[in-house]
Amino acid sequence: MRGTRVNVVSDVHGNVRDLATAGDGADALICLGDLVLFLDYADHSRGIFPELFGVANADRIVALRTARRFEEARELGRRLWTELDMDRDTAIESAVRKQYAELFAVFPTPTYATYGNVDIPALWPQYARAGTTILDGERTEIGGRVFGFVGGGLRSPMRTPFEISDEEYAAKVLALGEVDVLCSHIPPDVPELTYDTVARRFERGSPALLDAIRRTRPRYALFGHVHQPLVSRMRVGATECVNVGHFASTGRPWTLEW
Repeated sequence: MRGTRVNVVSDVHGNVRDLATAGDGADALICLGDLVLFLDYADHSRGIFPELFGVANADRIVALRTARRFEEARELGRRLWTELDMDRDTAIESAVRKQYAELFAVFPTPTYATYGNVDIPALWPQYARAGTTILDGERTEIGGRVFGFVGGGLRSPMRTPFEISDEEYAAKVLALGEVDVLCSHIPPDVPELTYDTVARRFERGSPALLDAIRRTRPRYALFGHVHQPLVSRMRVGATECVNVGHFASTGRPWTLEW
C-alpha cells in the first residue's frame, strides 16, 4: 500500500505552466514562496521590471547587481521610477496581482504555502482559493507528520518586499516548537547551503533555523531561495537539509515520501 507523497516547490517566479502540474501524483503540494517574477536573471525580457522599463534597462540593472554595485543599481531604479508616468506602488501592485491571479488559480487541492522574500503577503488571502492553506510561523499535519512553516527572508542589500528583522524571523521559528519537517523559504545559515555558485555570493541564511535544527532535530529541513547552491542537500546532525530546487527553471517539484 502506498504511503504519503508530498511534492515541494520553491522559487516559482511566474512559472504558471509547470505549477499547474506540480502536484500531480502527490497527496499534497507544498510551496515555499517567491511566486512573483520581478526580473528573470537568465532571460532579461521576462518579469515586471522589463515590462515597465524595457530589456536594455533590465540588462543594466542585472549587471550592476551582479557586480555588487547595489547603490548604483538602486539609483538607476530610482531614476527609472521617476521617469515612469505611473505611481510606483500602483504599477507594482497591478503587475503582482496579475501574476498572483494566474498562479493561485492552478494550485491543486490541498496546497500548503508560505511566503518568499519577493512576495507581498497582504495580497495572498485575496487570491488563495479553498484548498490552499497559507502558513507562516504555524504548523499543520500532513499524513501523520507535523510540518512547520516560516515565510519571508532576512534584510539584505537587495531590499526585496518581504524582508524582516532577524528578531522577528527568530520569533516565528521559535513559535513552531518541535516539528517533523521544517519548511522555510530561506535556508539555515550554513555556508554550503547559502552560497550561490552563479551569482558568486552568499545569500542570507537564518541562524534561527540552524539553531532550531540543532535543538529540535526535525527529520527534514526544506527550503529554496538560493537558486544555484554549492550543495543542494546535506545533513546537519540528525536533519536532512534539502534545497528543493529552482522551480522557475527546472519545472520539477521535489518529492518527499513516507
